[in-house]
Amino acid sequence: MTPLADQWRGVGVEDLDEQDDRGPARLLRSQSRALLRSLLAPHGRAFAVAAIVLVAETAARLAGPYLLKLGIDRGIPPVARGAAPTVLLSVVGVFVAVLVARGVLEHAFLVVSGRIGQDVLLDLRQRLFDHFQRLSISFHERYTSGRVIARLTSDVEAIAELLGSGLLSITNGVLSILGISVVLGILDPFLAGVALLVLPLVLVLSAWFRRRAVVVYRQTREAVALVIVHFVESLGGIQAVQAFRREPRNQAIFDDVNGRYATANLRANRLAAVFGPGVSGIGRASVALVLFVGAQRVVSGEMTVGALAAFLLYTRRVFEPMQDLSQFYNLFQAAVAALEKLSGVLEEKPQVPEPDHPVALARPSGRRGHQVDFDDVHFAYGTTEVLSGVDLVIPSGQTVALVGPTGAGKSTIARLMGRFHDPTEGRVLLDGVDLRDLADDDLRQAVIIVNQESFLFSGTVADNIAFGRPGASRTEIREAAQVLGAHELIEALPEGYDTDVRKRGGRLSAGQRQLVAFARAYLADPGLLVLDEATSSLDIPSERLVQRALHNLLAERTAVIIAHRLTTVEIADRVLVVVGGGIVEDGAPHDLLGVTHGHYRALHQAWADSLV
Repeated sequence: MTPLADQWRGVGVEDLDEQDDRGPARLLRSQSRALLRSLLAPHGRAFAVAAIVLVAETAARLAGPYLLKLGIDRGIPPVARGAAPTVLLSVVGVFVAVLVARGVLEHAFLVVSGRIGQDVLLDLRQRLFDHFQRLSISFHERYTSGRVIARLTSDVEAIAELLGSGLLSITNGVLSILGISVVLGILDPFLAGVALLVLPLVLVLSAWFRRRAVVVYRQTREAVALVIVHFVESLGGIQAVQAFRREPRNQAIFDDVNGRYATANLRANRLAAVFGPGVSGIGRASVALVLFVGAQRVVSGEMTVGALAAFLLYTRRVFEPMQDLSQFYNLFQAAVAALEKLSGVLEEKPQVPEPDHPVALARPSGRRGHQVDFDDVHFAYGTTEVLSGVDLVIPSGQTVALVGPTGAGKSTIARLMGRFHDPTEGRVLLDGVDLRDLADDDLRQAVIIVNQESFLFSGTVADNIAFGRPGASRTEIREAAQVLGAHELIEALPEGYDTDVRKRGGRLSAGQRQLVAFARAYLADPGLLVLDEATSSLDIPSERLVQRALHNLLAERTAVIIAHRLTTVEIADRVLVVVGGGIVEDGAPHDLLGVTHGHYRALHQAWADSLV
């Protein structure tokens, strides 16, 4: 049986074969490198400063064992007979100064690198948020909100960890290994060869670790994304979960995805548990070998005691960064996987892109609306055709109702008017201008769509009414509410217009939320208003309240109403009956009621029978 978590797997960069170096996987790696270069490019000078500081800090850190050698060989009798106490004191003084300098330099590096890291993350988050907002509705319909949140949280956090502790550890480690190798060669080339004799073992172990870590850490990033997806969707639909007693099923799915995440982390930990102790063991063996060979060279007079002591310290230090590589590789692989996912998202192109040379749209004179034309419009979701050859003209200022069975294509027509999708064939025009030639700002100002579930943002009632016109004054907000008959209801709230509506407007009733949404649309003052099932979820008293508001909202503007409740249709100048992706009837409501065996008459009769 297919694991439960597979039900939550979206089609995306997570599904690429991570071992495949051809096709999409190679393209994704190329895109991620390009993204990283673009993020780091503005910080060239800061990187140069950080590099200089880090080199100086590494030199100060590597000076310690060498100063120890000088102190032993030149400042401690009887090796240096007759040596003045000032020699040892001088060495100790320099050692203290080096420690202070190292602390200052390390602080400076952390400040500079921290600023670089935060600036990069700030840029990345801004790019992602801006890009997600510009992506077409079809993208957000394909990808769950949980997967989007995973990109903005866990994936960005993985890069943050790399730029934070990971950057310091790897740069320190590389510079230390290079610096110590040079110093060992200067102190005693023969013993340096002995110390580094075991280095090939470390390289073999590192290669083994890298091959396995590439797969394991990508599985970890995918697993945590599945956990976030299920968690967000379960809590987002908690009312339905509890209403349908879905908790056991959701718990089973969560146990599955959470178990995958735990298993992936255990695999990563097992890899680190082999690599870290393995490198440490090789390092201890190297220290023991250096001590054995170095002691013989001291006895034979080929090497001083101080040089051997420094050599042992350097040998131990050369393997310490290698032990840290296991932790760094965890961060590195997580960040690489996250960067590939983020670059894949940023490469997504809006299916309704802005035109390169937009055409200006004239504002209708007075309060008259825009004219809408559908010119042989076809539209398909994938391979399923929804609209087939729709020709339609809605004159300026006319209110048109779209009715028809579920799935006939009514909402698709509305979405095409708002350019949430582009036609597969044909054109949708506003005052003779193809919507694809309009700038987004002009289009959004000209066309407003009010849906069945009017989304209210956390904040006050006044903030939500002014959403479509952020610069509106409190007086303008009140006037919009008064015109739509919502003023008294709002004033009756605990803080009036300053009442916090809470998450998704949960503090207001369905009717109150819809009136706030209508006031928002009225204040935005569009030339074309589309109401997509805007009253279908209301009870009878709320619907009557909203119906009164509709008359003022629709006055002297072009409006398209999609409704199943035919009480809403009665205020329309014209009715279009949509069946099977085409318009089969077109006329005034009372005229269509007189058509024998007509679709509208049948719909009206069915609606009337449902009220009995």
